[in-house]
Amino acid sequence: MATIHRSKIEFTVDLDENRIPEQMRWTAKDGGVEDEATKAILLSVWDHKTKDTLRMDLWTKEMSVDEMKQFFHQTLMSMANTFERATNDDKMSATMRDFCDYFAEKLELLKK
Repeated sequence: MATIHRSKIEFTVDLDENRIPEQMRWTAKDGGVEDEATKAILLSVWDHKTKDTLRMDLWTKEMSVDEMKQFFHQTLMSMANTFERATNDDKMSATMRDFCDYFAEKLELLKK
């Protein structure tokens, strides 16, 4: 029988009195991350029974709008890359990247 390895990823979220995230930290020891601070988490989980995506979107009060714009752009780009690796659909991946370029241009994220 093959040896089963288990990896654990943890998020710790400190909330204020209104349950708004004030501080967040994460640990992924297999990835070399231990108790690192972060300002935002976007997590998607696929429920194969209902064929639905479950989401958790959190950000701290300290996350600026400019940081959020950059975070979303980078997340969209990584999703295009992941989509390409998962599906080998080069055409749609390129279309997604074109949208990311448009997104960055409209939000003035491109370096001049």
